[in-house]
Amino acid sequence: MLLKTFGWSFAITALGLVAAVFYGGWTAFGIVAILAVLEISLSFDNAVVNAGILKKMSAFWQKIFLTVGVLIAVFGMRLVFPVVIVAISAKMGPVEAVDLALNNKDRYQQLVTDAHPAIAAFGGMFLLMIFLDFIFEDRDIQWLRWIERPLAKLGKVDMLSVCIALIVLLITSFTFATHAHQHGGAHVDKAQTVLIAGIAGLITYMVVGGLSGYFEDKLEEEEEREHEEEEQAARSGKQKPAIVLAGQAAFFMFLYLEVLDASFSFDGVIGAFAITNDIVLMALGLGIGAMYVRSLTVYLVRQGTLDDYVYLEHGAHYAIGALAVILMVTIQHEINEVITGLVGVVLIAWSFFSSVRRNRALAAAEGTDEKAEVSSGV
Repeated sequence: MLLKTFGWSFAITALGLVAAVFYGGWTAFGIVAILAVLEISLSFDNAVVNAGILKKMSAFWQKIFLTVGVLIAVFGMRLVFPVVIVAISAKMGPVEAVDLALNNKDRYQQLVTDAHPAIAAFGGMFLLMIFLDFIFEDRDIQWLRWIERPLAKLGKVDMLSVCIALIVLLITSFTFATHAHQHGGAHVDKAQTVLIAGIAGLITYMVVGGLSGYFEDKLEEEEEREHEEEEQAARSGKQKPAIVLAGQAAFFMFLYLEVLDASFSFDGVIGAFAITNDIVLMALGLGIGAMYVRSLTVYLVRQGTLDDYVYLEHGAHYAIGALAVILMVTIQHEINEVITGLVGVVLIAWSFFSSVRRNRALAAAEGTDEKAEVSSGV
């Protein structure tokens, strides 16, 4: 099972590390290995959230996520995306941008760094909306009840998550503008960039998330009809298969997953420049990491881990909220990638151990009930 799920990841790791040795010797090998670990540590929460969505999708769309999705994630976000950002920000053609990335690495790194405020604002707003919509939803299972209960009550107010996200964006852009003005006003226009990019992130979430939600609602209506048919079929001795996301619903969920992955990859791409500005090594290292995140997502789905450890999804969403805040803060202040990775790992580990404690408590309660039944029977 493990080899079947992670087989491609192991193969890509071997090929990537060998390619790194041929490209730049053992130093390149070390850099690629470090980048792969960085990507995995930063994106573990991504895998947990992806698994929650992917488990609703058909086997066909799960395969699409692992094939086409990987190509988009590895080549699109880790290789093409930084080049596109440079081309747009420096107002140059894609061929010139590629030439710059390969032959003038310091200038390339500087241009990507200059584009960071817009990238962070877009990704930060998209991730913040995911967190807010999760935390304001009234759900049966609650992890940190002292936070989640009052927030679920507040969530009954329409458009509250959008209002809070816009307030955060305004505060961030205003703070950034003030900071720039204090340094002579040379970068005051960046405040406008942050505002526009943040609104673009919000719109992207509302469009893609809205379409996904619309088709998911339609699917739930279909499921209700299917459930009634299943009951009738059960009475007649027949059995109907469970319905899963397919067609338009699955397509928009796939699209949502890709935008989500893109938002998660922003911090990895930017953080990679702290280790190297070589686009080839960056693509190899981050690409290997992205493969493991994909495989881990499928592994969580097939093992039913989210069903067994019910607080994992909560921990992942809290990690998303933390990452959103970190991205917005990095517009003005530099934050070490180790801190970013550790925050996510700690929150998910905490939610995992909370789930284990819950499972043990439920098992103990069931054991006590069984003993009580036996003694009363005697």
